[in-house]
Amino acid sequence: MESIFDVIESFFAYIIALGAAVMMPIIFTILGTCLGIKFSKALKSGLLVGVGFVGLGVITGLLTSSLGPALSKVLEIYNLDLNVFDMGWPAAASVAYNTTVGAFIIPVCLAVNLLLILLGCTRTVNIDLWNYWHFAFIGAVIFFLTDNIFWGFFAAIICYIITLVLADMTAKKFQSFYPDMKGISIPQPFCQGFTPFAILISKGLDLIPGFDKLDIDAEGMKKKFGLFGEPLFLGIVIGIAIGCFACKDWQEFVDHIPGTLLLGVQMGAVMELIPRITALFIEGLKPISEATRELIAKKFGDKKEFYIGMSPALVIGHPTTLIVSLLLIPVTLILAVILPGNQFLPLASLAGMFYVFVMVLPYTKGNVVKSFIVGLVVVSAGLYFVTLMSDNFTAAAHMVSAAHPEDKAVQIPEGFNAGGSLDFASSPIAFAIYACIKYLTTWVGAGVLTAITVALVIWNRIQIKK
Repeated sequence: MESIFDVIESFFAYIIALGAAVMMPIIFTILGTCLGIKFSKALKSGLLVGVGFVGLGVITGLLTSSLGPALSKVLEIYNLDLNVFDMGWPAAASVAYNTTVGAFIIPVCLAVNLLLILLGCTRTVNIDLWNYWHFAFIGAVIFFLTDNIFWGFFAAIICYIITLVLADMTAKKFQSFYPDMKGISIPQPFCQGFTPFAILISKGLDLIPGFDKLDIDAEGMKKKFGLFGEPLFLGIVIGIAIGCFACKDWQEFVDHIPGTLLLGVQMGAVMELIPRITALFIEGLKPISEATRELIAKKFGDKKEFYIGMSPALVIGHPTTLIVSLLLIPVTLILAVILPGNQFLPLASLAGMFYVFVMVLPYTKGNVVKSFIVGLVVVSAGLYFVTLMSDNFTAAAHMVSAAHPEDKAVQIPEGFNAGGSLDFASSPIAFAIYACIKYLTTWVGAGVLTAITVALVIWNRIQIKK
């Protein structure tokens, strides 16, 4: 007879298996109805968000399937061999959710979120359930590092609380930069981990004499360069350039001209279609956001303000994000090869480059040059983070692969010693938790993390009371 824990685990495993495209419409429909929106309107909002996730999956799939063969060819031609295989975010999510930590991560984190709201320590209600795999991921890695499930849950909860505080701290700045996002915060640790880098690097660059002359945003590029400054055109150019590098000689270049041109058009399509897809998220979100604000105003007046914690997918269509992400794709490959000590070979993870800049842009004010420099720094650091965490990530992947041999995403191909992923292993939050537990010893590291987290929560509560 199954225990109550087995039943709960099976229930949440079933929900997780539905994926974001199915989970979010259900969540939005229930939430909208509870907020007093007509069922039909709430259902439409949920379906639009679901369709947005489907569309985003198709577009990022196009990016991966188009770039993958060309980049693999480049690596083969130039003999760029590294030991840590890029398994991409699907493998990271699968590893996260198929462990004991992942099976219970949703109810545990929801309980923590509710407790912090009741104590007045956060304003964010995190309904981005699919991305809870980020918290499960660091929990799974720490579990395999310590061989203790308690420390796995400890790491996941610490990551969750820190992310909620950062979501509160950055909400106003986020909403100001993305005007359609009133009442929304981003409680995703991958994005929030880059916020301190964005603040410090942006302020540092402002101290450089004459740097203000490089204040170029995406709209400024369009005005200055016309068609040549459009994300669409840049996508085509970089796609064609990668296609050219994938040819080992002149004859192969001539033979592959049609394929090279197609790659350029496909990259242009990705740059053009992502903003159109993210518009669906915004359209679906608006009724929920407006109803939430009205309900809070009715119940609490101006005394309380809450934020709906949502996926960063809502805003990855910003022109600056598209331009800088596209420029960083070839640069990241070069960095992987030239950085001493790095063993991670990024391929599948490159499709997630857009998510690096969601919380960077509000602090760089959309400046293309500043955002690119921030991206350069965080990606360089991220390659080392992935390399250093790869042993424990690989152990988790092997365990999941043994339990689920049908899941090809978590299988590491021959010729590679380990596996990794830029998302979420390259996050500064994930690595900070990992480093504290591994290099400071378990109890000392846990003490440091607890002290930092408690301090952040107390500080956040004081800000909320103000």
